[in-house]
Amino acid sequence: MTASILDLHGISRSYSTRQGLFGKKVPVHAVDEVSLSLKEGQTLALVGESGSGKSTTGRIALGLERPNSGYVLFRGTELPAADTPAWRRMRAQMQMIYQDPLAALDRRLSIIDQVREPLDIHDIGSASKRNNKALAMLDAVGLNASHATSLPYQLSGGQRQRAVLARALIMQPALLVCDEPVSALDVSIQAQVVNVLMDLQKELRLSLLFISHDLKVVRQVSQRMAVMYLGRIVEFGETHLLLSSPTHPYTKALVSAVPVAGRRTRERIILKGEPPNPAARPTGCAFHPRCAIARPECVRVSPTFSTLPDGRSVACHAVHTNPPTKEVGS
Repeated sequence: MTASILDLHGISRSYSTRQGLFGKKVPVHAVDEVSLSLKEGQTLALVGESGSGKSTTGRIALGLERPNSGYVLFRGTELPAADTPAWRRMRAQMQMIYQDPLAALDRRLSIIDQVREPLDIHDIGSASKRNNKALAMLDAVGLNASHATSLPYQLSGGQRQRAVLARALIMQPALLVCDEPVSALDVSIQAQVVNVLMDLQKELRLSLLFISHDLKVVRQVSQRMAVMYLGRIVEFGETHLLLSSPTHPYTKALVSAVPVAGRRTRERIILKGEPPNPAARPTGCAFHPRCAIARPECVRVSPTFSTLPDGRSVACHAVHTNPPTKEVGS
């Protein structure tokens, strides 16, 4: 049985915001009781609309933010406090790729200087060995020596994202958190970057937490998938099952929005309204104001997770399943 590399246990993260100029502070629940598990060498996709809490969950997984409650395990060890020697040692095994590669790169430094920088900081090897390793990593992501001496603005969007990937992998991490890594790229370039990422995952046996709203990309890269809505997981299971036969009404709506190739047609499910304000979270199931099959109990009671025979977990009152499980992804 494949061991877990990353475990999130009941993590919650809230912030305070003020209602109006002189109003009182109210909590905004960005992440609410999320539990997930990522297996070694696999990819777990985290999907949902903007504001669902995906990026905050990714930052908590890396220790860049601390949860208000719950905890994170990396290879069975709880993440140490930030900016401690133990945290820095563990963080060297965990890296992140952001959506905007230009914002992630220093516009004043050459690409090779930025890819080599983690080796320089940790003083790994001689200067020549560090330079050679940086060149080798650039080659691995499809960039050559001329790209290495370029400044970020001289590269295309796809080339910049390859450079960001090279920098993230230079320390040979075990875990990579990818936060919408190809959403800012053209479709043709997206495919190239995704293929490079998948090839390197196999070669280096990387584990990926892949945050995305693009279900076409999610289908290609992930083995398992978690659907988030307003800070909570609503459905979790094998990617091919959730995309071919979604169970939760929210998952069904997301899947229905994906174009289908050929002549096949799919009924589009149009959700009512916009996602609620996180500072005024609906009672019971947070999805009930937009749900076409909401019941009276959905307004009053927050649903617990139940397990279907195919192993997926669903939080929905309308789903008649096995007794509820304590943790999604366990």
